[in-house]
Amino acid sequence: MADGGTPQQRMGALERREQILAVAAKHFEKRPYSEVSTAEIAKDAGVARPLINHYFGTKRDLYLEVLRRLSHVPPYVPAAAVRGIPADALEDRIRASVDHWLNVTWKHRSIWTSTIGIDTPSRDREIERILQQADEIAADRMLEALGLAEHEDYKRLHAMVLVYGGLAKAAGRQWLVHQSLTREEVMALLSQTLLTIVRDVAPSFRS
Repeated sequence: MADGGTPQQRMGALERREQILAVAAKHFEKRPYSEVSTAEIAKDAGVARPLINHYFGTKRDLYLEVLRRLSHVPPYVPAAAVRGIPADALEDRIRASVDHWLNVTWKHRSIWTSTIGIDTPSRDREIERILQQADEIAADRMLEALGLAEHEDYKRLHAMVLVYGGLAKAAGRQWLVHQSLTREEVMALLSQTLLTIVRDVAPSFRS
């Protein structure tokens, strides 16, 4: 074409890669891994199937990259959620952060319940590594959002938030999988627990 090709043809390598990832995420969130094919992903992304292999390798590699993206972003990027909330308004910051967690977990509930929030250890070491790394990042970002990044006993508080993350996943399963808790109940449980950890439990360990 005189204008140098279609928008798809003019798309840069990074944009194409991100487009494929976005389409793949939608497929993996809607159906089990075994039912998703790279041919379908390529068709919906408007690219040739070999391009997926070029950028990501196998279907498994593509899935791991999708999982890595989702586990590192939702529900653990609460900084935007607390924008405008005073640094000393701890309870408000906690509620905003937990609300963000619930919103994004709901948005990605299919892949979250099948992998991220699974209640039994994965036999896949690579998946376990991704999720463990995501938990570490989650704790760091939560403490940053709460204004506790410079806490005098950061290491201990970070460990407590990691434990809290296990509670959050369990509560998420009760809400999304078993439907034994409502969103409002999970919101109250997680908000009050985190407030108690930061305000009452952590200070009690100071020497």
